[in-house]
Amino acid sequence: GAFPGGGVVVADDAAAAAAPDAARAAAAEVVRAPRNLGKGGAATLAARHVVSDGDAARPPVFVFCDADLRDSARHLPRLADVVRAGEADLAVGGFARREGGGFGVALGFARWAIRRRCGLELEAPISGQRALSAAALRAALPFAPHFGMEIGMTIDVARAGLRITEVELPLTHRATGRTLGGFLHRGRQLADFLAVYLARRSPR
Repeated sequence: GAFPGGGVVVADDAAAAAAPDAARAAAAEVVRAPRNLGKGGAATLAARHVVSDGDAARPPVFVFCDADLRDSARHLPRLADVVRAGEADLAVGGFARREGGGFGVALGFARWAIRRRCGLELEAPISGQRALSAAALRAALPFAPHFGMEIGMTIDVARAGLRITEVELPLTHRATGRTLGGFLHRGRQLADFLAVYLARRSPR
C-alpha cells in the first residue's frame, strides 16, 4: 500500500455489501454509517473514530483520499511528508494533469468562496486528497456536509491560523465528463459549496 505500517480506515456510507468486504480484504478498518450521511458526514464519522480510539500508535498525520485514485495513490505519501516535516498543517494534493470536468463553474465558485472567506488562492480547492496535522483535523471537525467537505475544511483550518499548502502530484481519478450525469453531479457540488459559503459568513 501507499503507507506501509499505517492504519487505513474506510468510511462506508451505507454502501453496497461488496464495498466494505473489499476494504476488509485489503486489511482496512471499516467504519460504517448507520445511514447515508454523504461524503462529509461519513468522513466525520471515520475521523472521530480515529481520533477517539485512544491508540497511541496512530500516526500524527491524517491522510484523506478519494476511492478512485487507483495506482496513483502511491504518490500520497508526499502529502504526509509535507505535514510531518512541519511545512504545513494541511497539504492539498493538486492534479498535475486535468482529467474530464465540465465548464469550471463549480470549481471557479469554490476558488472564489475560499478567497472571500479566508483570503487564500488555491488551484485545487475541491481536491479530496489531503494530509492534516492533528491540530488541523481538530479545527476542521465536524466536516461540512456532503461535497462541501473540502472547502469547509480549508476555510476552517485557515481561520484557525494554521498553514495550508498545495502539492502537485501525478494523480489520476475517475473524472466526470460533459454528460448528463456529470452535470448533475457538479450541480449537487455547487449547491453544497454555496451552503458552506453561507454557513461560514462568520467563524464557527
